[in-house]
Amino acid sequence: MLVLVAPGQGAQTPGFLTEWLELPGAADRVAAWSDVIGLDLVHYGTKADADAIRDTAVAQPLLVAAGLLSASALGDVAPGAVAGHSVGEITAAAFAGVLDDTAALSLVRKRGLAMADAAAVTETGMAALLGGDPEVTLAHLEKLGLTPANINGAGQIVAAGTREQIAALEADKPEGVRRVVALKVAGAFHTHHMGPAVDTLAKAAEALTPGDPKLTYVSNRDGQAVASGGEVLERLVGQVANPVRWDLCMETFKELGVTALLEVCPGGTLTGLAKRALPGVTTLALKTPADLDAARELIAEHTA
Repeated sequence: MLVLVAPGQGAQTPGFLTEWLELPGAADRVAAWSDVIGLDLVHYGTKADADAIRDTAVAQPLLVAAGLLSASALGDVAPGAVAGHSVGEITAAAFAGVLDDTAALSLVRKRGLAMADAAAVTETGMAALLGGDPEVTLAHLEKLGLTPANINGAGQIVAAGTREQIAALEADKPEGVRRVVALKVAGAFHTHHMGPAVDTLAKAAEALTPGDPKLTYVSNRDGQAVASGGEVLERLVGQVANPVRWDLCMETFKELGVTALLEVCPGGTLTGLAKRALPGVTTLALKTPADLDAARELIAEHTA
């Protein structure tokens, strides 16, 4: 059984779309998406520097576009389940047929703008903590006033809060934590700091007509499979200000009997977590079109 997953913000790197846009019809497709959402995805995916694509309003639609483009290059895929980390949940919703590509990109454009506006109110950030005992880490974060914004499993928790709180964490990391790594994001996502973005996104969601998932859709909120398109959309709205429980998603993958995990472009982060948390599960990350043949072989081997 195959699970198809989409990464979240921070996975982007300068020029990562360049080779994908050389595939037949890809540049025209991305240019059309750019026109719909009013953002030059071709430019940002090929020529923009790291600072430019770190901008929340740019990074989020760019990641969803990359996920949709790379998945479409695989041809017809019928995974046993789909999931996405943070903004990757919108990509996963498109995989499952809850939203079409245009609706997904329009929603993520509004999400990125709203979250960028919310992040501008207070200087905030996020940092990954590697290693350590989760209970000890969570207690330490609470002491510092930080939120465990992503509980990713495999010994990784991402803390979020003000820049001062992040600096205090770097100076005083929890017992057992090997490293504290600042993330390439521009705000404290999945915390109360994103409250204003929830209201904006809720209004945007009212204009959409979601379909029920055609595939098993595993939610970040609690790792549960969601069968209603309306509930998927409601969860997409609420998750911007609530923690991502990727650890629970991976527990559900185990329960479903997943044997392979394929991560769409720009892959790497979620496959890394799966290698540590899901022993015995075959993993593959789509980084460039050179990975497509191996991905197709994986799909053939792990889907009925």
